[in-house]
Amino acid sequence: MPSVFTARALLLDMDGTLVNSDAVVERCWRRWADRHALDPAAVLEVVHGRQGHATMAALLPDRPPAENFAENALMLAEETADLDGVVPVAGAPAFLAALAGHPHALVTSADETLARARMGAAALPLPPVVVTAERVSASKPDPEGFLKGAAELGFAPEDCLVFEDAEVGIAAARAAGMRVIGIGPRAAAHHPDVQVASLELIRVAAAPEGGLRITAG
Repeated sequence: MPSVFTARALLLDMDGTLVNSDAVVERCWRRWADRHALDPAAVLEVVHGRQGHATMAALLPDRPPAENFAENALMLAEETADLDGVVPVAGAPAFLAALAGHPHALVTSADETLARARMGAAALPLPPVVVTAERVSASKPDPEGFLKGAAELGFAPEDCLVFEDAEVGIAAARAAGMRVIGIGPRAAAHHPDVQVASLELIRVAAAPEGGLRITAG
């Protein structure tokens, strides 16, 4: 049975939700794991959804934060230069087309340069509001990014609906007091309000009372 939500605005994660960048993420972070003599599989378990410096802090807890921020800058450049295999998530082009003219924001742990590169490689339009890594003081699972996106669109958290794929992103949406639709297999274990295999299972329509009516499933 499909689930139905109404919302005044939508807040969208990028990697894993709109853009499939898994191939790049795995290449870059496997190389990073090898440089630090870490198990690549263990690294890939925690990398999704976080800013790179936050991943590094989790995996190298004794390393000074300044070193994580410096290496994160190198990692962002490496990821931005590697767009091989970056494609839209199934259903993303039609989903974003349906949102044209409606309030929605991109809230991503990527910086602006990487976000623009990946959305461009996937041939997806940038939403009217974009909240990237350099615009927040804390990475997901902190709710700051989602709260900033809601505020810039002019809506209260309870009026927003989040689309996310990663554990930390779903936790950030919850901490912001927002409902969340999980996209793809990674989301299933992290208890979103509802989880769907892809954006192909999302339908968007104007709600009679105003705002949007979202059908999932």
